[in-house]
Amino acid sequence: MPRGYWIPHLDVPDMDKFQAYRTTADAWHTTNGSKLLARGGRREVMEGKMRARNVLREYNSYAVALAAYSSPEYTRAHALREGHAICDFLIVEGYDGPQPPPIGAPPAPAPLKGYWIAQIDVTDADGYEPYTVANQTAFGKFGARYLVRAGQYEAMEGHARTRHVVVEFPSYDAALACYRSPEYQAAKALRVGNADIDLLVIEGYNGKN
Repeated sequence: MPRGYWIPHLDVPDMDKFQAYRTTADAWHTTNGSKLLARGGRREVMEGKMRARNVLREYNSYAVALAAYSSPEYTRAHALREGHAICDFLIVEGYDGPQPPPIGAPPAPAPLKGYWIAQIDVTDADGYEPYTVANQTAFGKFGARYLVRAGQYEAMEGHARTRHVVVEFPSYDAALACYRSPEYQAAKALRVGNADIDLLVIEGYNGKN
């Protein structure tokens, strides 16, 4: 069964006022079976725009992720950030289909993984399709694995594009190197004019931020 993911994008004008929400939500998350994959690590916006703070949290399924957001526990936590953050909050279905075929030796793994978080509006589906084929070369070379690939989603708060992709890499450096590689840049050229995209590369969670 595919996993489910919370992907909040936030601007927090006053972290002191936001802290009560984070403390309450974090305490509940330790009991609900979810896993924090990314929050507060190094980040770079490669294309488009993203809010300043981005979170990636994994649940056992899409249904569980949706239910968690609507739970009394999270409703109480959510109330504590009202007025203290601007948030685009997505819940997306994970991916359990074929992965990019490995090409050569993958980059050495690091203690913290790296992730691409992409929001996409496809403006020309036929024109976009060659990109989805061509990017497999770069992904295979850099050890990429899809966590999310255009599954079901629900925008719980704020704005969302219509297609969502999350790609996991062995490290943050590998995630950056993949984007900057000649292989990916060649693939990217195939989607220019066929899609609008916001693409963030973010480091995995280090247990501190």
